[in-house]
Amino acid sequence: MLSSPSSLASAGRLQSVDALRGLVMLFMLLDHVRETFYLHLQVQDPMVVADTPPGLFFPRMLAHLCAPVFVFLTGLGAYLYASRHAEGGQARAASGFLWRRGLFLVLLEVTVVNFAWTFQFPPAKVFLQVIWAIGLSMLALSVLVWLPRNALLLLGLILVAGHNLFDSLHFPVGHVMHVPWAILHDRGWLELAGVQLRTSYPLLPWIGVIALGYGIGPWFSKACDTAQRRRYLLIAGVSCLLGFAVLRMLNVYGDAPWMTGANTLQTVMSWFNVTKYPPSLLFLLLTLGIGLLLLCAFENAASPNWLKPLATLGAAPMFFYVLHLYVLKFMYLAAVTIWGVNQGQLFGLSSLLWLWAISALLAMALYPAVRRFAALKQRRRDITWLKYL
Repeated sequence: MLSSPSSLASAGRLQSVDALRGLVMLFMLLDHVRETFYLHLQVQDPMVVADTPPGLFFPRMLAHLCAPVFVFLTGLGAYLYASRHAEGGQARAASGFLWRRGLFLVLLEVTVVNFAWTFQFPPAKVFLQVIWAIGLSMLALSVLVWLPRNALLLLGLILVAGHNLFDSLHFPVGHVMHVPWAILHDRGWLELAGVQLRTSYPLLPWIGVIALGYGIGPWFSKACDTAQRRRYLLIAGVSCLLGFAVLRMLNVYGDAPWMTGANTLQTVMSWFNVTKYPPSLLFLLLTLGIGLLLLCAFENAASPNWLKPLATLGAAPMFFYVLHLYVLKFMYLAAVTIWGVNQGQLFGLSSLLWLWAISALLAMALYPAVRRFAALKQRRRDITWLKYL
């Protein structure tokens, strides 16, 4: 018998955490539908406000929440896992789990996930994206968990707040620091055995984010009641957004400066037009601030029923991630087969309303499979590899 969504949320899991993860997964789905069927309308990073219609700008802004929330909740999830398996010491339990899961995610990125994007084997290009970043961040955190909690939090803050100081530092191809710096901070192309590697998610700030997620773990322990936890989350979220507003007004550090646009809407778009690759300080303050406030709102003992489907999606995030990539790829190939290309060398839809319609229909179509897999994870905890999905 399959578990119900409510039992999935309560069987050793926090519904608020799963619901937040499920929500940003829907934003991710929206963004990947855009990347699949609107490749003829590319958006840059940061976006060019004058050339990006609001219909593309604001869905992309919603998608900005995805990676920071994923990475942050990965750190929090590692703490919660270790707190439940701390017989040999919490740091030891966390370190072992993070090391194994991190290696698994790196392998998954360069094989299953990259093939879903390119459909090339052997691959000529490998895109090292968010799963790679989460995997390497977990490997880094597997070492950092041995630090005292305050030192871990301080290091996380330093990495998040200080990495933009290195924005002007670059190393040319052939320099001994070119490869490590491309992985850590300077997005670019590498070459290994004739295969091109794209370091889409420079690592340094993501290590800071996962460390902060692990560091707030005690807020979710039994020693911290719901009211106290919501207070902490509210203070942290508001502080992030206030920090974003102050730094954005000063316009001197943390991202490319905002500019007055041709009209009020373009000025507002410029204000929120933050850089994701690598994630700037302002990008992380804005997205983590919103994420913390959403988590605070979801922390309610009398959670509404509409949170339960989100929590179910969030209980099987990797399964959903891989499944939706392959479904989108087959949908695109089917569209090209049936209708051919109609936007230059690409098949693309002409109305942005399709972006929302396809995303909604696809979410509903994928939900039953994700729900069953989430129930399987809860029912068969004896199968070790299931916990990685």
